[in-house]
Amino acid sequence: MAETIDQTTFEQILEMDDDDDRDFSKGIVYGFFDQAEATFLKMEEALKEKNLSELSSLGHFLKGSSATLGLNKVKEACEKIQHYGAGKDETGTNDEKDEKVSLKNIEKTLADVKKDYKEVEAFLRKFYDEKESSD
Repeated sequence: MAETIDQTTFEQILEMDDDDDRDFSKGIVYGFFDQAEATFLKMEEALKEKNLSELSSLGHFLKGSSATLGLNKVKEACEKIQHYGAGKDETGTNDEKDEKVSLKNIEKTLADVKKDYKEVEAFLRKFYDEKESSD
């Protein structure tokens, strides 16, 4: 999961745990799962409504949360959604004047990020379950 999770960032979260349990970091990670699921639903709704500014805002929001945990692929995809929603290309440097192109890019990126999210979610759930069962 090296390209998916930034080990240094995630280890910093783990360092906040008590020595004998992972309750603190698990709470943060599982809170992110709830937040991500809710945000993806809001993104789907905003996509149906063709609300680019809302998509940009939601992308920005989830980018920050995923960056905090070191979830690189999720962060990068959310940043693209943020840019597309703002009428830019994926890098955020060039204007994209055609809203249909922006919406199509968001639709594809959202599908991709949901797959990446599911992979990292499965990995992290397994990580925490293994820690609990080995105690």
